[in-house]
Amino acid sequence: MSLGPGDRDHLSPVAEKALMACDLVVGYRTYVELIRPILGDKETVATGMRQELERVNLALNEALNGKSVCLVSSGDAGIYGMAGLVLEVCRNKEIPLAPEPKGLRLTFIPGVPAFAAAGSLLGAPLMHDFAVVSLSDLLTPWETIEKRLRMVGEADLVVAIYNPRSKKRDWQINRAREILLEFRPGSTPVGIVSRATREGEEVTLTDLEHMHSSPIDMQTVIIVGNSRTFTYQSFMVTPRGYLDKYDVTEGE
Repeated sequence: MSLGPGDRDHLSPVAEKALMACDLVVGYRTYVELIRPILGDKETVATGMRQELERVNLALNEALNGKSVCLVSSGDAGIYGMAGLVLEVCRNKEIPLAPEPKGLRLTFIPGVPAFAAAGSLLGAPLMHDFAVVSLSDLLTPWETIEKRLRMVGEADLVVAIYNPRSKKRDWQINRAREILLEFRPGSTPVGIVSRATREGEEVTLTDLEHMHSSPIDMQTVIIVGNSRTFTYQSFMVTPRGYLDKYDVTEGE
């Protein structure tokens, strides 16, 4: 299930109801701590980074033994989250799923993805076509990521960048910037949002030329505009084309 960006106000009522009703909550330690105040004394299993497979196996085993389990992800579980891994493991283990007789019932609860939370704080940078690219090469070869960045640049798509920098992966964001600079000018607006809606939230409006000067970590989402993106006061806007198509006159 999906927790959204982290603040309880952005946790959907359906997700909160599921958390209240389940027997067990399983998740990455940071995400479980975000919802700890609403869990009370409910049983939880919280583990660290790179233990996704262990969490999925534990959650499935407990569910197959009759427990109601919430396996939590931040943002939306179907976007760089746990939903896909759950289904992959079910397929590999040939676990029957509902509506098959005695099949395991899976419910995927959507949430506000990080790029949407970041976009809302920046204004309207995602008003037109956009792509989302993760710079983490732990599971995806860097050559593939670089190819996707070039295609994004060539297609003039706004791009939301996930996992831009960690303690051990500090060069990828600079390389991504270099690639995008091949296709768009340094003055292209860039929004940098860390910890959207959570404690420590930071929002920076800059441009492609200077974006590397801003603090960036694994809890940061970077939105790079396209050739038409502009800034207005403290906001970032990618026009969809309404004013090009329609005659908008003062007073209408």
